[in-house]
Order: sequence, then C-alpha cells, then structure tokens
Amino acid sequence: MKLTPDLLIAAYAQGVFPMADDTGAISWYDPSPRAIIPLDAFHVPRRLARTVRGGRFDARFDYAFRAVVEACAAPAPDRDSTWISPQIIEAYAELHRLGIAHSVECWRDGQLAGGLYGVAIRGLFAGESMFSRERDASKVALVHLVDRLRRSGFRLLDTQFLGSDHLLQFGAVEIPRARYKALLAEALNASAIF
Repeated sequence: MKLTPDLLIAAYAQGVFPMADDTGAISWYDPSPRAIIPLDAFHVPRRLARTVRGGRFDARFDYAFRAVVEACAAPAPDRDSTWISPQIIEAYAELHRLGIAHSVECWRDGQLAGGLYGVAIRGLFAGESMFSRERDASKVALVHLVDRLRRSGFRLLDTQFLGSDHLLQFGAVEIPRARYKALLAEALNASAIF
C-alpha cells in the first residue's frame, strides 16, 4: 500500500497513524490509551529551562526536514531496528513538501545536534519521532515546538505512545481512545497554521 498524502491526512484525521515493521510492512495504529502532552500543562524542568535560556542550541524550523527524519530512523544504542522505513521517509518528505509535516531542529556549531518531526493538520500536531546527538538537544527542540504550537493556536499535541519516562517530565499523560477522539475533533475544528 502506497502512503499517499491524502491517505495519511485522512488517517491522522481519524486518529490513526502508520508504522513499519522490520520487513518494511506498514501497519496502522490507533492505540488506547493514547499519549498526549496538554499544551496548557507543558512543564519545562528547571535544568532544561536554563539550557534553553543559555542558547547552547540554535533552534530552527523546517530547515533540514529529511535529515531529521533520517536521524530518527538511524540505529541508536538503545535500539537496533526502527519503524521509520524508506517508504515512511519518502511519504513524510512529500507531506513536508506540501507544508503538512514539519521539523524542529537544534543546531550547534553548524551541526545538527537533535530534533523532532511531526504532522500538523489544523489544530493537531502529531509528533512522530525525535533524536539527539547531544544531551538535551531533542528536549530543547520540544520546548521550541510547544512554544510555537501555543502561539499558533494549536489545540492538541499527540505523542501517540508514552513509551518511556522521557515524556512524563514534560507533563505527558495517557488518555482513553474516546477522550482522544473528542480532543482530536476539537483540534480539527480549530484554525492553526504552523
């Protein structure tokens, strides 16, 4: 099945997202519980706030989208496989060209140190993945993302799964599927531009 922009947009609008297995086969997910970060309750730990204020990283938006997705797909010390297949990379690169998928990057000394990417549809931002090559780089990208989402009128930051304790420090919570679908409907009725 080809992941076309129309198919992906329709899936996100229903609360469904794709992931590839080790063979590259695409499966669709609609988890319950669903993890979100409430934008009005986003918490920045004190040490991280100092890092952000210190300006160690230069935060940019949509400057190196494909490089961010490829870095998210690369093997890491804590995992040797990825759900981000070549087909997923191409599909989200097309969404980026259409202005629907976005990246937040943290740069240091001209090098990409970390970042994240996701999909923005009206008032929904569905975070897909993040990576760090330097301590706190992806966390700083998340802080900049949330600031932009708040200023732009977004209503919902979907993180899909809680995964580890990493997102808990920012106020991430798990909610039942029905609650997620209600929040999604509200977000899709909002007017927000990334």
